[in-house]
Order: sequence, then structure tokens, then C-alpha cells
Amino acid sequence: MLKAKDGDFFISDWLRNRNTVEFLGIWERIYNPDFNYGEFAIIKSKAGLNNYKISAKEWVEKTKAIGLKATTGRYGGTYAHKDIAFEFGMWISAEFKIYLIKEFQRLKEDEAENLKLGWNLQRTLAKINYKIHTDAIKEKLIPHELTKEQVNMEYANEADLLNVALFGITAKMWRDQNSKLKGNIRDYASIEQLVVLSNLESINALLIRDSLSQKDRILKLNNTAIIQMKSLLTNNGVKKLKSLK
Repeated sequence: MLKAKDGDFFISDWLRNRNTVEFLGIWERIYNPDFNYGEFAIIKSKAGLNNYKISAKEWVEKTKAIGLKATTGRYGGTYAHKDIAFEFGMWISAEFKIYLIKEFQRLKEDEAENLKLGWNLQRTLAKINYKIHTDAIKEKLIPHELTKEQVNMEYANEADLLNVALFGITAKMWRDQNSKLKGNIRDYASIEQLVVLSNLESINALLIRDSLSQKDRILKLNNTAIIQMKSLLTNNGVKKLKSLK
């Protein structure tokens, strides 16, 4: 840096500057646990005086600083940590300082833009995942329309009629498919399914009084289950109820 400035400045001039000493002291305090604060206080009290000068070598020897390094010999010279080198560069060149500030601003703008893009990407992925999740829930929870075989089948009891209308299978079929689970199909039903099941019980009782055949009743019950499950899966009141569960 000094060669680039044609030797117009000297490191000792920079070191005697009070602002430089304060900067170096703060840097050493952060990174150097062995920093000699007693010697630093003496140097700081003299910094800025016309008759005061200190070399990089003296600074290191007195304060045990690690940010600067002064060596002699063929490949000797004064070296500094990049943080300190930037500070020195800004001291000897206003142009360098402006370029550094502009570069910092550019990097922060790029960083902000990347964060914004990342945030937008996360939001997009979240929406996609949410759609996949809700579709999976609907696919699993919303009853399918019964096949002709299911409609024509005679069920042993009315409980199984309701199971088929809502879950698509009988209690025995569920036990055969889930032999390792304890309980029955209704023990593993969602809140929405249990609400619909309760409604189907009341509706089925009315249909029985109207003397509808089992075939006609299961069609009506299945259609009702589909409509009610679609409604409940988008109902905020049910969502609040599930959060309290």
C-alpha cells in the first residue's frame, strides 16, 4: 500500500493518530486475550501529540498485539490482519475508502436480494407442500363413491352400513388390514369423520323410519358423507377444535 502511494505516508504517522490507536485497541480487545491494556492506556494518552511517535514493532512489543506484525530482513516489512489493512487503506486513500463503501453496499444489496429470492422460494415451496398435504388429507378422508358391488352387498348390521358409507370398508375388513393395531376403525377416525359419523347415525335412523331399502340408504349416506367431509375439512371451527385436542 505504501509503495502504491509512492511512500508519501509512513506507518508510524498512522500509528500516532488517536483514532488509529482506538481502532487497534478495540480490535485487539475482541481477538487478543493477551493484549496489554496497561501499555495500551499509556500509548493512547500520548497519541496525537506532536512529539509522539511509535513504530509497528514498538506497538507489538509493548502491547503484545497480534493484529500487526513487523519483520526485518530481505523479506521483512509490516503486515496486518485484513481488518486492519482495510482501515490503513482508508486512511491513506479517500478513493480506496469510497470504493470499499460502495463494494460493501453492493454486497449487502446482493445479500438482501438473495434472501428475498430465498424467502419467495420458501413461500412457494410451502404453498406447494401445503397443497400436496391438503390434497393427501382429502384423498384419504373424503369418502369415495361406492361401487355397484358395495351398494348391492347386504351388511350384517347398521353399524357396518355406516362404516362403508363413510370409510369405504366394514369393521372386519379394517381389522384384517390393521391386525397389529388395537381397537377398531372408529378409534382411529379423525374429528371430522367422527362428526360426520354421528350425523349419519341420525340420518340413517330417519331413512329407516321412511322404510328405505338398505341399498337406497347406503347411497344417500355415502353421498351425505362426501358432502359433509368436504365442508368440514375447510371449516375453521373444526381446525380450532383440533388445536385444543
